[in-house]
Amino acid sequence: MAMDVHVRDLRYFVAVAEELHFTRAAERLYVSQPALSKQVRALERHLGVELFRRDPQGVTVTEAGAALLPHARRVLDAWSDGTAALEAARAAARSTLVVGMSTSPGRGGLLPAIRSRFTAAHPDTVLRLRQVSWEDPTAGLADGDADIAFVWLPLPDAERYGWTVVAEEPRLVALPQSHPLAPRPEIDFADLLDEPFLALPTGAGPLRDYWLALEERAGRPPRIGAEIAGTEETYEALVAGLGVCLVATGNAPLITLGGVVTRPVRGLAPSRFALAWRREDARRPLVRAYAEACRRVAGGS
Repeated sequence: MAMDVHVRDLRYFVAVAEELHFTRAAERLYVSQPALSKQVRALERHLGVELFRRDPQGVTVTEAGAALLPHARRVLDAWSDGTAALEAARAAARSTLVVGMSTSPGRGGLLPAIRSRFTAAHPDTVLRLRQVSWEDPTAGLADGDADIAFVWLPLPDAERYGWTVVAEEPRLVALPQSHPLAPRPEIDFADLLDEPFLALPTGAGPLRDYWLALEERAGRPPRIGAEIAGTEETYEALVAGLGVCLVATGNAPLITLGGVVTRPVRGLAPSRFALAWRREDARRPLVRAYAEACRRVAGGS
C-alpha cells in the first residue's frame, strides 16, 4: 500500500468521521461539499479501502475507517505541534534583541561590525541598545532588561552568567593634567596608594573593588574622593581634582577631552571586557547568534 498521504487528506477524513455528514464537514473545512466528497473518494482509492458507508440514512465509519481514525488524529496533532514550533521559531527570528551596555564598546568599530554580521543572518530581528548606569555592573542582565550585554569582569553573582571575552586591555590611570604624577610616562601603582580614587557606586559590588584595585593593595584600604556613575561624571570629577581613577585603554579617549591625561600603570593586571548573557538564555537562538557574531568579529574572522 502506498503511504504518501497528504496531511490535507487526513484532515478531510477526520472531519467527515467526526461530523458523519459531508456538508457539515465541508462547512467546517471551508471547502465545497463536492470537492470534499471527491477528495475523500480519492483517498479511499489511494488506500484501497472504503473509509465510509454512504446510504440514504447517512454516513457511517467502516472498520477500516475506525482503525485509521486515531492514527490520523495523532498525525494531525503532531503536524499542528510542528507548525506551532515553526511559527515560534519565525517569531523569535523577527523579535527584538536588547543589548545592554554601560559604556559604548567603541574599540575599532566593534559594535557596528557585530551588528552588520548579526543582521545579515537575522534581517527581521530588531536590535535595541540599552544604555545603563554604572550602578548596574551587569548592564541590564540582572533585572532582565537586557538579553545580552557588554560588561566588565568580574560580574557579581558570576555563576548566573556566561560570557565571551571581547578584549583584554591594560588599566591606565586617569588624572588631572596638573597632577604632580602627570609628567611621568609611566607610574608605579605603589605611588597611587595614597591618592584619592574615584569609585563606582557601592551597588557595583566586585567591579567597584576591581577598579579600585583592591587585590593589588595588599589589604590597604583605598581613599575614596568621590563616587561616579557615568563617563561625564568621571570627567568632571577628574577636572575638579576630586581624585584619580583607573580606566581601560579602550575607554581612555572618552575622558581625555581636555585637562585630563592617562598614563600606563606598572603592577596591575589587565582589564577584561566581555559580552555576557544569563545562563538560562544560553540556548536562545538570537542570544547564541549575537554571541557568535561577537566572537567572529573580535577574532577577526
